[in-house]
Amino acid sequence: MKIGIVAGEASGDVLGAQLMHALRRKHSDVEFLGVGGTQMATQGLKSLESMDRFSFNGFLEPIKRLPELLSLITSLADQLAYVDVMIGVDFNVFNLKLEKQLKARGVPTVHYVSPSVYAWRRGRANRIERCADLLLTLYPFEPQYYNDAQIQTMFVGHPLADEIEPTTDRESSRAHARQTLGLSLNAVVVALLPGSRFSEVNFHKELFLETCDRFRMKLNPESSQFVVPSRQAEASTVLRHEQSHFPEVDLRITDKNSQLVLAAADVALVKSGTSTLEAMLIRTPMVVTYRIGWLTYAIVRSLLHTPRVALPNILANEEVVPEFIQHRATAEILASQLATELRRSQSENDFFAEYDRLHHTLRQNNADKAASAVLELIGKSVVST
Repeated sequence: MKIGIVAGEASGDVLGAQLMHALRRKHSDVEFLGVGGTQMATQGLKSLESMDRFSFNGFLEPIKRLPELLSLITSLADQLAYVDVMIGVDFNVFNLKLEKQLKARGVPTVHYVSPSVYAWRRGRANRIERCADLLLTLYPFEPQYYNDAQIQTMFVGHPLADEIEPTTDRESSRAHARQTLGLSLNAVVVALLPGSRFSEVNFHKELFLETCDRFRMKLNPESSQFVVPSRQAEASTVLRHEQSHFPEVDLRITDKNSQLVLAAADVALVKSGTSTLEAMLIRTPMVVTYRIGWLTYAIVRSLLHTPRVALPNILANEEVVPEFIQHRATAEILASQLATELRRSQSENDFFAEYDRLHHTLRQNNADKAASAVLELIGKSVVST
């Protein structure tokens, strides 16, 4: 069996590797061809192009490189024209164009990870049906947005929900994480996740540090520690510089991963994105925020179709975690809400009930379920021909 699979980013490389591993468990005689990173290479990917060719900076570079990218799509389509199935892992614009070419040649196509049609352009769902025969979604609310499109859609769960074990022993995991990070067992520890990109960290740094300063003053000023997971030297530098304006804030910057930092924390201040899902799965109380430039916000607000931005709130279709966006995101409001969430988590016995429910909803043995769906599509294709 020959399977084409293309990922263009690090997150897709991980997701693609997990799917490849599950496919090989179910069908040992399989060859993978396409594009991926080191994770997919370890699963036996025969690389047709370097994933580095998909690395862009800013908004203008992809436009400048458009002729190159279109040529790359055509080249890959020619090389993958004889596979039994083509799987595009996320990387939506590129992979959907590639899938469309291959579908037109009669190759069964799968798109793995739905574009955010629930938040953005609803009409995009109808365009995806022209590209993919099967769409695998990570969230249970996504298939409904394709009801009017002629495309098979399946919710397969989220890999993070499989990776992070549900736990009721939060105290033990917190103590272990703090020992690993060298944090006090008695302090109130706040995880800070201002974003993974340097631009996000730079934009949020003042808001986050001022929030820390106000939060510690609401408690015993000597009892708070603030921890940022960051492996970027530039991001660490701007955070250290901003800390000089708030010398009383005990800021720790670690190169350990965000999951360990969240496990160590009593409460977290998190930029909207996948980190909100991580915090929910680890059972860390959180306050979610996000700021962007005012002009960008005005444009985004006019296009956005959802009233909520935090993933736990979108999943539950109600406010499970407090979120404060743009003008509502002030240091005083965020600090007060952090103190409220900390207090609630310590006093309410059912505080994590919705976190737990959502975790179990997303925990579907993601890679195995996705692999079964891919093999079923191949089987249907063989029967139809």
